[in-house]
Amino acid sequence: MGQLLIALVTSYLIGSVPTAYLVVKWLKRIDVRTIGSGNVGATNVTRVAGVWAGLAVFCVDVAKGVIAVKFIAPGLLQPLSPAAQLGCGLSAVIGHIAPIFLGLRGGKGVATTIGVLAGCMPLIAGACLLVWIVCFLLWRYVSIGSLAAALTIPIAQLFRHQSPAELALGVALSFLIVIRHRSNIERLLQGKEQRVGLHRTAHSSRPRTGARRLD
Repeated sequence: MGQLLIALVTSYLIGSVPTAYLVVKWLKRIDVRTIGSGNVGATNVTRVAGVWAGLAVFCVDVAKGVIAVKFIAPGLLQPLSPAAQLGCGLSAVIGHIAPIFLGLRGGKGVATTIGVLAGCMPLIAGACLLVWIVCFLLWRYVSIGSLAAALTIPIAQLFRHQSPAELALGVALSFLIVIRHRSNIERLLQGKEQRVGLHRTAHSSRPRTGARRLD
């Protein structure tokens, strides 16, 4: 139990590394939480600092999930069970969403979840990617693709006949992503969500004032 706790805490701390915040602070000398959508993630970094900066943040955030399931879990847990491995991945995603280094206000967890799935459930990761691509090409909304891919996780687990413990952890991953997209869901229902490829309004790239909104 002690080893599992250490692995979970270590995974959480890895996930908590605020990649988007650090990159934008270094490149632009601004707080990414005060500009664009306010989200601490690759999409907002792309809006604020450009495609290459956003890609770098995305890759590092994916790597956090891979590190948790491919290095931290196997390195600290012997024997290693699939559920314990996935639990470390979930802990990394929680760290990204609620990072201790940013007052528990982080990103949406999509990139880190991709890393977790690629590291310990590659077939399910492929299914989620396919669902994301299809949904994105049909509707041109990143949020719809992310939500659909998140909901695919437990469904794919059922088809793979995974254990109840793994399924519960997969449901938790899916639930976290859906909850973090609640503002996007509201905008979709109101017809205000921004499609990729359409011009954003002029005020969307200006620094934010007042209350912060992580969406």
